[in-house]
Amino acid sequence: MNGHNRNDIRIGLLVDIVLKQDQRTSKLTRGHVKRILTNSSNHPHGIKVMLEENDAVGRVQHIIS
Repeated sequence: MNGHNRNDIRIGLLVDIVLKQDQRTSKLTRGHVKRILTNSSNHPHGIKVMLEENDAVGRVQHIIS
C-alpha cells in the first residue's frame, strides 16, 4: 500500500508523509493520521493528511501499519 488510495488510509494509522517544503528532498515525516484532507478516492502524489503529533500536513508516501 503506497498511500495513493483513500480507502487504504484510516484515522490512527502510522504513515510516512512528505511535507510541502520537503518535496524536493523527499524527506519523510512519520506519524499517526489525525485527519484525511483529500476528498477524492485516489491521488497520484498521495493522499493529503494531517498528523496527530504536530499537526503537520503532507501527502502519504508509505503506510507503516
